[in-house]
Amino acid sequence: MDDVTEPAPRSRRKRMTGKERREQLLTIGRTLFAERGLDGTSVEEIASAAGVSKPVVYEHFGGKEGLYAVVVDREFERLLSLVTEALNSAVHYRSKLEKAALGLLAYIEENPDGFRILVRDSHGGTGTGSYASLLSEIAGEVEHILAQEFKRHGYDDKAAPMYAQSLVGMVALTGQWWLDVRKPGREEVAAHIVNLAWNGLSGLEPRPNVDPKRRRKELERMEKQREKAQAKAEKAEAKAAARTEKAQRRAQREDGPEDEGLLPADETVRDTTEIATF
Repeated sequence: MDDVTEPAPRSRRKRMTGKERREQLLTIGRTLFAERGLDGTSVEEIASAAGVSKPVVYEHFGGKEGLYAVVVDREFERLLSLVTEALNSAVHYRSKLEKAALGLLAYIEENPDGFRILVRDSHGGTGTGSYASLLSEIAGEVEHILAQEFKRHGYDDKAAPMYAQSLVGMVALTGQWWLDVRKPGREEVAAHIVNLAWNGLSGLEPRPNVDPKRRRKELERMEKQREKAQAKAEKAEAKAAARTEKAQRRAQREDGPEDEGLLPADETVRDTTEIATF
């Protein structure tokens, strides 16, 4: 009689700890909320994706709203920390702006789901984090930096909040646009943001770059171009002045001496004689 091989015992799936289950639900919820938003996601979908029953979701978060609130708050703190650290890590103000823009774009590139959740539909009753409040927090940091710089240069520091909102809004809206297009690369996008913010429309650099060495070379190249253009303009101006002067001299020669109003010599003698006779 042949030996009967007994089937190998089925391996038991390791039971997750409460902490592990919570993190699993947060990861799954983050993905679903990014795709469909809070209103478009159900507890059933979250539980099914996690391989658990609905009561498990309720046990950990009280419902999808509680799960959503934790996801939003986490992303809020993560992004705020990145940008705040960037603003405080540099000394030069241009570098602060560059690092902050790069920090936001790096977060978007590495955490697209988190950013989509922040900008999509943060509900008022789902925790402290929302995109509007996040931008307000960042603007507060920028305002503090600008106010110090304005005072140092003798500007009105009361305008600092307005400038802070403008700068943060410019970076944030560009980030939302870049979330979907992803072109050009984040360093190039950051360079163009800083180019506009730092130089203004009237002084844009043709090829901006966040690399200090490459930017210095570009500025040197631009300075040489400006010097050449200025020398060319001065030369053209000198030629134009010379042509004008030459034309004026030619016109004077063609007109002849100005003798209008002069009396002939014999008339002058006659008048003198008449006066003497009188």
